[in-house]
Amino acid sequence: MRLSDLKKNTLQCSSTPNTTTTIEVDQELSAKLDSELQMEKETRDSEQLPDNIRDFLDQSDFELIETPGQEEVVLKRQFGDESIRLSFSIADLNNMDQDADSFAEDRAMFDEDAMNAANAQSGGATTEGSINQGRTSGGNFAVAPEDSSAPSVRDQPLETEGQNPDSREQEPSFPARIHVNIEKAGKGCMQIETIAQDGEIVIENVYYFKNSELADAKTAELDWSRRNLYTGPPFGNLDEDLQVLLERYLEERGVDTKLALWVPEYIDFKEQREYLNWLS
Repeated sequence: MRLSDLKKNTLQCSSTPNTTTTIEVDQELSAKLDSELQMEKETRDSEQLPDNIRDFLDQSDFELIETPGQEEVVLKRQFGDESIRLSFSIADLNNMDQDADSFAEDRAMFDEDAMNAANAQSGGATTEGSINQGRTSGGNFAVAPEDSSAPSVRDQPLETEGQNPDSREQEPSFPARIHVNIEKAGKGCMQIETIAQDGEIVIENVYYFKNSELADAKTAELDWSRRNLYTGPPFGNLDEDLQVLLERYLEERGVDTKLALWVPEYIDFKEQREYLNWLS
């Protein structure tokens, strides 16, 4: 269901309202939806593929398969006798925002707990000198002069005036999960779970399924059969040379830096287009 359908239904129901307030709220909602849609259209063209996205598709052996209204995006290609299928989801972009909010809340709670613990240990002292205090035989704290083990605040680098402290840390691009299925007729399927971020493909897990249907189990029965299979050790537990060879194995099949840069860009583009369709 699109919000435009809700807007139509709302205006139709408002023709026989029970109260004046209902009409006002419905009109405000309709106006807000129109305003949001117009603003998003002015921000970018969601129908025209950006040059960097189109250039990758033109120069790549991958075929793009995506369905309007669906979150999943698929790339397919042939590599010799192998059928390669890559899949990723625009949901990763929204999950990143939720994870960032959760991280900020956890960090704030951690900082508060750390401060409370420090105050409890120092008897509530929060001055610079309390860093170097020691306990005397009478049970009181004796404050010692500053030493090298606890540098003075004066020795710490000062922030440049007008500089945002957070700007000193470069924010990385959001991680996009890419599932890679490499299938050979009659020889099963290798499934590799990867993450694309900052132009790098990072392998997380490698599985092998003798029955290719188990790689993307589409029924409860297949999913149950998959859960009971031994599919291999964690990737990080493999011999380092084997890890490197698997990374090169993916690079030869086009799962490389170019793809790692392209996938987050396409996720951002498709999510914007789906949002516009949802609004309209």
